Amino acid sequence: MSPVANHTVVRLSPATRIAAAAALLVLIGLVCAPWWAGRADMRLMSELFLYLALASLWNLLAGYAGLVSVGQQAFVGFGGYCLFALTMFLGVPPLLAIPAAGVAGALIAIPVAFLIFRLRGAYFAIGTWVIAEVFRLTAAQVSALGGGSGTSLPVTVVKSIAASRTMREAATYWMALGIAVLVLAVVCILLRSRRGLALTAIRDNELASQSLGIDIWRAKFFVYVITAAATAAVGALIFLQKLRISPDAAFSVNDWTAFVIFIVVIGGIGTIEGPIIGTIIFFLLRETLADLGAVYLMILGFVAIIIMLRAPKGIWGYVRERTGLDLFALSRRVIIDPARVK
Repeated sequence: MSPVANHTVVRLSPATRIAAAAALLVLIGLVCAPWWAGRADMRLMSELFLYLALASLWNLLAGYAGLVSVGQQAFVGFGGYCLFALTMFLGVPPLLAIPAAGVAGALIAIPVAFLIFRLRGAYFAIGTWVIAEVFRLTAAQVSALGGGSGTSLPVTVVKSIAASRTMREAATYWMALGIAVLVLAVVCILLRSRRGLALTAIRDNELASQSLGIDIWRAKFFVYVITAAATAAVGALIFLQKLRISPDAAFSVNDWTAFVIFIVVIGGIGTIEGPIIGTIIFFLLRETLADLGAVYLMILGFVAIIIMLRAPKGIWGYVRERTGLDLFALSRRVIIDPARVK
């Protein structure tokens, strides 16, 4: 019998099919949220979706490409300021300004990448933070956008989103949900491609992947630029919802990097499921403990330390090691048919 006659190569497992069906039902329910959820609930869910997108992008950057950045707030703030500049000075509709901010983020990431890719390890992480500070200080010098105190979107720009407040809130909610789904879809498609196979190899063993002929610099450069573009688009949507921007808010390391890293670490770095689980846990902790002030941040740190000690690969990594579950079909599996083995 041929060596390939007694086995079948599959990508979708039963767990993956069940997860896909459940995700579709959840997505339908979330799309219908403007008809069953209150305004506060929709704002909270919008924020959750945006953090999920940021966490998934940082996970792609650090968990697969090995680029541990603590300066992704540079692109969040850059995207936000691009949105304000495009809508206020050039009259670009807000819905078109969001993808335009993403394109601008990709363009600005190219020279930044050539600069900081000269650094390695901890020096790379520090370099990304320095770049973010340069962005923040530069934004503070732009007097047309409020300088250090920031500015608000004009009423005419806000009303151009939709005629009524209810419709504007529904539109921004759908955009937040859409960008989260789009980011997850792009990450899945990328990781299932040949380039994604190279990233997985880099994640597992960078030295071995290089010996197999993978161009590590090119793979990392591609991921950095793509991540910067998507992060800038997410940043534009964040500040479209906030309707106001300032350098300190736009380039906040706590809001747009520290919390995102916390989400990925506790959920499971190097997995697609990890940022989803981490985002849900983060928002549950935040909504439960936020009234405790500084103690809330201490509890977050304590939770992160406990999880890292008990489950170094995060919650999903711990679950996957013990169950073998994969909700996102990124790799093929070989199933042996005992009846056909001679």
